[in-house]
Amino acid sequence: MIVGLIVNPVAGLGGAVALKGSDGPDVQARALELGAVPRARARAAAALRALHARRPEAVVRTVAGPMGEDSALAAGVRYELAHRPAGPGTGAADTRAAVAALGTVDLLLFAGGDGTARDVLDAGPRPPVLGVPAGVKVYSGCFAVSPAAAGAAAAAFDGRTAEAEVVDLDEDAHRAGGLGARLYGTLRVPAGRARLSGRKTGSSAAPPGSAESIARAVVAAMRPGTAYALGPGATTLAVGRALGLELTPLGVDVVRDGAVLARDVTEQRLLTLAMSQVTHGVLSVIGGQGFVIGRGNQQFSPRVLDALAGIVVLATQQKLAALGGRPLLVDSGDPLADAALAGHVRVVTGHRESVLYRIQSASEELP
Repeated sequence: MIVGLIVNPVAGLGGAVALKGSDGPDVQARALELGAVPRARARAAAALRALHARRPEAVVRTVAGPMGEDSALAAGVRYELAHRPAGPGTGAADTRAAVAALGTVDLLLFAGGDGTARDVLDAGPRPPVLGVPAGVKVYSGCFAVSPAAAGAAAAAFDGRTAEAEVVDLDEDAHRAGGLGARLYGTLRVPAGRARLSGRKTGSSAAPPGSAESIARAVVAAMRPGTAYALGPGATTLAVGRALGLELTPLGVDVVRDGAVLARDVTEQRLLTLAMSQVTHGVLSVIGGQGFVIGRGNQQFSPRVLDALAGIVVLATQQKLAALGGRPLLVDSGDPLADAALAGHVRVVTGHRESVLYRIQSASEELP
């Protein structure tokens, strides 16, 4: 079995530093100035380790340097080079060129986010593909739920495929508060859907007033002198409206005693606040995927999760029902932090309404 690997080395840079994406060299440079740490290489290496543990005979064919070779070296797997980038920097053209160079593999893994998925789609890949989630935005259905799940799915691939959607947000509109995603096309992925995240869906199916009902419950439970870090999402925006506050649509704002304490915080700022006072995280569930941590809210890093006094999870009853019994998922990048949250969590579904729901690490073995 020959598995191709392409890594977007700048994927995910903008998440923890509140830039809401990583597209474009200016944003990437700004993210590094703010202290962002690249994570795509390590996440691709985790996928390769999971693949190698199940299929040690598999050969990895990849791209020189940070676009794949570095991850293969970190994972300690056998690999061969099929392409070298034209220059030291990497961009969409480099991804497309790499897809063309790896056209004869049995399965093509790519590590990145929705922007990388679009670049792969534009290149018209001949083999089926599978995304290793490493970006800020991972809303497309062509991604595995975690790097480990990507490796496991690659190892189990038997040639059967299905179509999965590629969606993306306009990052400039995203930063300005636009919430819509656009469908760009479909890619062939391994047919076993259990380890795939599925496409993000919105809350349009929820009855009118559902988010407001949840918001009233959250506000009623807020304690004087306690800080609450409100993650991104339409439901948490409703909490802001119930408080009479205008929140950052796709950022993390911290409120206390009915006022904004800190707006659009970075991971470092959130950590400082959580270590200095009692702070709870308020997080909404991503529709269709079930993620609570790790998709668009990278400010809630493992060290922030450890410093929080607790988390409050919000979801409409319709959003939970649409999961069909699948668990809520956590993908912070640290298996120990994810495991600490595993078990059951109380999910606020309305005013004086809540349910206990199973939550687990996205890296936990799935059927």
